[in-house]
Amino acid sequence: MASSSDVSSSAENTPENPESGSVERRGRVRLRRAAVMAVPATLAAAGLAVLTAQGALGVQFAISGMPFVVTADKLEGDGFAQFGSLDHMIEDSPNQGDTGGQVLVVTSVVKSGKLTNLCQSVDLGGIQLVLTAGNKGTKVGVENLAIDSDEITGNADFNNIEIGRDASTFDKVGTRGLPGVYGQQADKVVITDLYQHNYAATAAVFKLPDLRMSFDSKGCSK
Repeated sequence: MASSSDVSSSAENTPENPESGSVERRGRVRLRRAAVMAVPATLAAAGLAVLTAQGALGVQFAISGMPFVVTADKLEGDGFAQFGSLDHMIEDSPNQGDTGGQVLVVTSVVKSGKLTNLCQSVDLGGIQLVLTAGNKGTKVGVENLAIDSDEITGNADFNNIEIGRDASTFDKVGTRGLPGVYGQQADKVVITDLYQHNYAATAAVFKLPDLRMSFDSKGCSK
């Protein structure tokens, strides 16, 4: 992790621009870039170690900055990897708040998987857009799924897990991190009572049987 002296040094070396008022903003962004060296991933039963990243990007598009929740009774995956990432919003995004337009996340990758009783919701400002699928006997199917989250909980079981492997050398999924990035991968993963607070997701295939979308006062919950 970056020391306090490193952070203060970066702030002192930030060029001033009184007219634009950019000193505070640039200092905050640099602080968040230093903080990416300590991204936590919480999987309740797994007791996962701290994941770190050095600017690795989980997605290749500008995120909206509006988080969404995903829950599932069960996730079963063949080929699993996880590493820290840094997502970016567009410049001057109305959703950036005090983040400087950057969000620290953990990227979780599943090569091929099934989800039982999937629920996804996003808060649109007092009303929730809710999507459900895979709740009538046919599971949701995914391939090359990558999700960027800042909170994950559940009960997890891994087969042949490798913790602390360099993310650029992953060979169990189709996605790799940057050289020197701390990561972990496993042959298989099963997570029950899954909850994710996410900022982005990509998938090569996303099959949603019994899909239903609606507006509701309540979103998906743990």
